[in-house]
Amino acid sequence: MPLVLYNSATRRKEPFEPIDPQRVRMYVCGPTVYDRAHIGNGRAFVVFDVLYRLLRDIYGRDHVRYVRNITDVEDKINAAARANGEPIAALTARTAAAFHDDMAALGVLPPDVEPRATDHIAQMIAMIERLIASGHAYVANGNEEAGHVLFAVASDPGYGRLSGRSRDEMIAGARVEVAPYKRDPADFVLWKPSEPDVPGWDSPWGRGRPGWHIECSAMSEAHLGESFDIHGGGLDLIFPHHENEIAQSVCAHQGRPFVRYWVHNGFLSIDAAKMSKSLGNFFTVRELLDEGPGEAIRLALLSAHYRDPLDWTSERLRRARQTLDRFYRALTLSRDPVFERFGEADEALRPVKEALEDDLNTPLAVTRLHELVGAINRTSSDAVRSALQRALEEGGRLMGLLEQDPLAWLRGSSEADERRIEEQIALRAAARGQRHFAEADKIRAALAADGILLEDKPDGTTTWWRKD
Repeated sequence: MPLVLYNSATRRKEPFEPIDPQRVRMYVCGPTVYDRAHIGNGRAFVVFDVLYRLLRDIYGRDHVRYVRNITDVEDKINAAARANGEPIAALTARTAAAFHDDMAALGVLPPDVEPRATDHIAQMIAMIERLIASGHAYVANGNEEAGHVLFAVASDPGYGRLSGRSRDEMIAGARVEVAPYKRDPADFVLWKPSEPDVPGWDSPWGRGRPGWHIECSAMSEAHLGESFDIHGGGLDLIFPHHENEIAQSVCAHQGRPFVRYWVHNGFLSIDAAKMSKSLGNFFTVRELLDEGPGEAIRLALLSAHYRDPLDWTSERLRRARQTLDRFYRALTLSRDPVFERFGEADEALRPVKEALEDDLNTPLAVTRLHELVGAINRTSSDAVRSALQRALEEGGRLMGLLEQDPLAWLRGSSEADERRIEEQIALRAAARGQRHFAEADKIRAALAADGILLEDKPDGTTTWWRKD
């Protein structure tokens, strides 16, 4: 079936038709690097990683261009650096590196391009100049307001097309700053002056820095062109960030379309409560990696449909790990790919792909993986089992799962632990060889007490894994 995506702009599911199938383009709002990524951030990047993997599977790896930016100039960064007593450059370098580490732990692939806002100041200034020249932006007058450039919302008759909010709702929702230099309360900042102790760049309006919204418009234009296929992010970005991006980009490009498909993931709560530092339920990805492996966290994030709310609980993480144990255990069973019948694996994989192609229905895709495991466990044919195992691996890979060595996952042990266990298995094998079965059973029971399960293979070898 063709890929179908829910388009936030039209509020319905639509068949995905790229502008150019040879050059599918996607932009996702990346992190503002002032602190560690929290699990809500992690959900967004995992979701769009699945979409990226699926697009590459459908159109070919060389025909998809994924851009995910890094915001490294923003007032939150300035405030965090001031609070930490560290240089801004040191803060952004440290937190960007931490972000990359966390995403790698969640199995998130690097984007094709990862532009930084500070490398695109010239493009931002050029876009602002075009907006001023076309009457869509203005420079604030007066000494106190000098250095401010604002977008004139009233100049864009389509403003509000994405969020569907009324003018009053938009003003309230944006929590706009009441400022004397604004012609309209809804107008938003494109450029603002910088104090001596914060980053600033020379511009026609004096030393200053860009507003947040203009950054993504300039970076997406630089790397994807004026019009592209998919723009993604969390629901919280629809207004005002994505609404303002549309206004800036459409007006800067003489009314040409900006984005075809707007895709947004739902919110994440913690034990049915909104995540908040004040409530003590605010978790970074790094903190959760101390509770479980990144792959289990990833599966837990994919266990709800991306557009639905997701309630994060320890039980959800535990179930995800148990599911992965079941999947990986099925991949340890004997296989014989030599006699696998042509196309059998592709046919078995089809229900998984169809689930993902239906607006990234990852819960259904996981159910289809469970069905593959059931079929693997039931079949007595090595050739059939091999085809089903390959389908399981490929289906998992589309979701960024099952890419580890199955036994390494199931064992989850240190090298020293593995050596000790292998030594005990060797002693058990020697005891069995000498028909000292009581001693062999004693070794097996001792390992089981430590959570180590053994499986004796028909060829005389023994494999093991750690019970959850």
